[in-house]
Amino acid sequence: MIPFAELKSQFKGIEPEIRAAINDVLESAWFVFGKHHKAFEEEFAAYVGANHALGVGSGTEAIHLALTAVGVGPGDDVITVANTCVPTVAGIGATGATPTLVDIDAGTLTMDPARIEAAITPHTRAIVPVHLYGHPCDMDPILEMAARHGIQVIEDCAQAHGARYRGRPCGILGRAAAFSFYPSKNLGAYGDGGAVVTNDADVAERVRMLRNYGEETRYFHTMKGINSRLDELQAAILRVKLKYLDDWNAARRERAKAYRERLAGLPLTLPVQAKWATAVYHLYVVRTPERDALREYLRENEIGTQLHYPVPIHLQRAYADLGYARGDFPESEKACDEVLSLPMYPELAMEDLDRVAAAVRAFFA
Repeated sequence: MIPFAELKSQFKGIEPEIRAAINDVLESAWFVFGKHHKAFEEEFAAYVGANHALGVGSGTEAIHLALTAVGVGPGDDVITVANTCVPTVAGIGATGATPTLVDIDAGTLTMDPARIEAAITPHTRAIVPVHLYGHPCDMDPILEMAARHGIQVIEDCAQAHGARYRGRPCGILGRAAAFSFYPSKNLGAYGDGGAVVTNDADVAERVRMLRNYGEETRYFHTMKGINSRLDELQAAILRVKLKYLDDWNAARRERAKAYRERLAGLPLTLPVQAKWATAVYHLYVVRTPERDALREYLRENEIGTQLHYPVPIHLQRAYADLGYARGDFPESEKACDEVLSLPMYPELAMEDLDRVAAAVRAFFA
């Protein structure tokens, strides 16, 4: 079986370093806000090119806390896309704000800047562009529109560690950004974790307090916060893995190039990389109206796949209260009906990739 994703090979390649890092934490007996947490924040901020990185409990909480830190709360509207994973809107909802959805660009499957203006209301406080599948959004028109309307921009970078927009790292384009370190991410922990990244010292300080019950100094609380702290063990693990992130991203791009060459000419829509983007291929997502039949054929040939994502936000039962209906976001709906994620991870052997491509070609033969 060729799995859709496989984490054991990566672990085996760096096992001595990982075990040494874990052992160092255990020997220190310091498990919250320790030396590894502090060092990872500094190292990740430097990697992204930001002044501040604040470790938090998950990518969802990173969205929640970043939005809260810039003043978003109950009664506000926050614009994001219909084609995203539920954590994006869960993070918005945790602030008490209401998600306002817009459609996607048919090529990149990320936020269509041309759709934003019509979605802005007097209550709109922020925009959350999602750098989906490791491909950046077209940020300049989004930032220009946000500045014109006095709206904050918080990037959802959960799938975009190391991605770049016009040469600039994703994560420093808006007022703040939210990263996830879920195990399958390009930079993944061995459990949940996240970070808020920002160049704004005031935002950083508010997130620093919000993640720890609003505590300014020990037992003195100046705002209402939550418990959302990056675990010291996860921070130590992430410090090891961060050193390899660029190499792993290069391996993903190499495999994306191989897929593109081997799947060329098929009645299949392949991922695009916009001229202004450097994608990191968190996922390799193809599109076809025959998606379900292709997926079953690949399963029969012992090839794992996934659907990212089969139901857009506005058609999820949990978000029926937003008041949208089928047909409101046609590009998102079409994408969700057609997308299929092929195996993609840095350790994917080229012979296995060849086998995947050959099976896809055989399906369409």
